[in-house]
Amino acid sequence: MAATLFRRSVSVAVLAATLGAALVAAPALAQRDPAYAAARAAGQVGERMDGYLGFVVPPSGDLKALVEDLNIKRKAVYAQQAQAQHATVEEYAFTAGCQAIARTAPGEKYQAPDGSWATRTSAPPQRDPRCP
Repeated sequence: MAATLFRRSVSVAVLAATLGAALVAAPALAQRDPAYAAARAAGQVGERMDGYLGFVVPPSGDLKALVEDLNIKRKAVYAQQAQAQHATVEEYAFTAGCQAIARTAPGEKYQAPDGSWATRTSAPPQRDPRCP
């Protein structure tokens, strides 16, 4: 049991370490889209705990299509990296969500551990206790 927990902890740590490199490109691509940047700044979209973007308010058709496209791209990155790290896509995506939430800026929306939408303040965001 202890060995399994240790292996799982090491796996999560390795995922977290390699995730940084993979996620640098994904947000950078998204940030280049003015519609995404505007929606994020307006609090219409936020980072979900599962590693994907979510809608804080009902989206327009254009915003919905944009965010769905970004989530598809995220999932492709997660799948590739998860395979390389011998993890599931869900495990990798969750770790990515933890890191994305940690990187939110004051004023941006993110999903709190209870599932509600929170607005980042100057304090660290609320994160799931399972986050690395």
